[in-house]
Amino acid sequence: MAKYRLIVDLSDRKLYLLEGDQVERQYPVGIGRTAMETPQGEFTIVNKQENPGGPFGAFWMGLSKPHYGIHGTNDPSSIGKEVSHGCIRMHNGDVLELSKLVPVGTAVTIRP
Repeated sequence: MAKYRLIVDLSDRKLYLLEGDQVERQYPVGIGRTAMETPQGEFTIVNKQENPGGPFGAFWMGLSKPHYGIHGTNDPSSIGKEVSHGCIRMHNGDVLELSKLVPVGTAVTIRP
């Protein structure tokens, strides 16, 4: 059984790292803006890439919904806001920490 799972709560703009039913860590996130909302549902992390370039900051973790992911940002002021094209943005230090804890295959729930 997987050690961790992730829950992204769009209403409070936080990403929660859970071990079983226990929240181990939480991180502030930026989410999709109007007309480019972050998709809701059940996904998995399908790939990981360090230093993906462009606006994706220090790390990219792709989701099972193509073109969507959890990634860092080159604009830290965007965290906590509705600003992305649907991806989940994190501070670079946070996404690097999280990337070391969760492997490819980790379940990701995105809820309203």
